[in-house]
Formats: sequence, structure tokens, C-alpha cells
Amino acid sequence: MANHGYIPRDGKALSGWQIVRGLVNCYGLTTPFSIFLSYTTFLLLKKLGRRIDLYEIGEHGVVEHDASLVHRNTGTGEKYAPIDIDKDLLAKFVKEARTEVEVEVEVDGKKELETLNLLTIADVGRARVRREKESPPLDAKHAEIARGEVAIILGVWETKTKDVTGTRMDWLERWLGEERLPDGWKPARAVGMFETVRRAKAIRAATEAVRAAEAAKTD
Repeated sequence: MANHGYIPRDGKALSGWQIVRGLVNCYGLTTPFSIFLSYTTFLLLKKLGRRIDLYEIGEHGVVEHDASLVHRNTGTGEKYAPIDIDKDLLAKFVKEARTEVEVEVEVDGKKELETLNLLTIADVGRARVRREKESPPLDAKHAEIARGEVAIILGVWETKTKDVTGTRMDWLERWLGEERLPDGWKPARAVGMFETVRRAKAIRAATEAVRAAEAAKTD
């Protein structure tokens, strides 16, 4: 959000309401959902009623957690999580998007078919299992946060075809790797709390299905 000016670009002295407006205007989250996300974060950080610098959200073990899909785990004794995207983890995550589809796009005023890789909920389940194997165990709260983070962005960039629903991996890769939104993209739908909860539950079910399948192979 800071890179695109939806919150102050220096990321300093942010109020809860500034983050709310950033989430609404940048990603199309509903105002009630944005209020919940912003002020719950301030509450967990014990900063309610105060301002924060953006880096404070990365305090390890509060909202931030190990087993991120694109950040390395926080080292022993470190207070804050790594800021930089781990390129190897990002590359592995990109490879999880295994569903290839054709969608109609407009190029120079003409409609053309473009082949895209979509990240589906099943793909996210597989990615979460992989990262959690490589990481210290997550408690229930942080496991839910981890699923919720992806559930939100799956909703923001939801792409539907006749046969599959997913999220464009090229957009995700650019957003994660370059911290940039897709060129010319603006929110076209409102993403609310209840649909995000449903999507997070589906990710949990997909994760459990992957674990069950792996366990069956070892029996």
C-alpha cells in the first residue's frame, strides 16, 4: 500500500484509520472487514489508540508468524521477521500454480485469448503443507492468520472460468516479488470478512487433504 501511496510512503506514524482506508482503497476490502483487520492488529501489538511504524507489524509472534510462503522464518533471538522476499521461496510458490486456463483479454481494442496459470485453493493447501514441514510448529492463532492472509488475496484477485476459480499467478508473483500492483488494476469487487472466513476454511480443508494423502502413502 505504501509503494502506491495508499498509506504514507515512508510507512511511519500510521493511525489505525489510515490503514483502514488503505485496505479499502488499495484492495477493495469492505470497511467493516478493514476496521477489524486494522484495529485487531493494533490491539495485538498493544498499540491501540496510538500510531505505529509499518515495520512494527512484523514483530515476531504477534501477528507475524513462521511458515510464511515467501519469507524465511525469523531467526532465533530476532525480534522482527525478515522484510525481504526470499526469492527461492517465491519461486517454489509460483510453481504451485498448476492450473492453466485461457481467458479473454482486450489488447489494443481487440479481444484475444491469453493463457494464464491460476493459483487455486488446492494449490495453497499444498504450499502450506510444504512450508509448515520446513518451519517450527504454528499455534492455532497463527495458523489461522496464515490461511487468512492468502484467503484475502485469493478474493481480491479472484478469477473465474467455466471450470475453475483461482487467482492469477503472474499478478501474485509481481505483487509479492516487486511489491507492485498489476498495471492499471483497480478493485472491481468488495472482499468481506465472511467470504474470507469461508475461503480460509476451504484452505484448511485442502491442507488437511494433502496431509491425509501423504499419510496414506506412508501406511
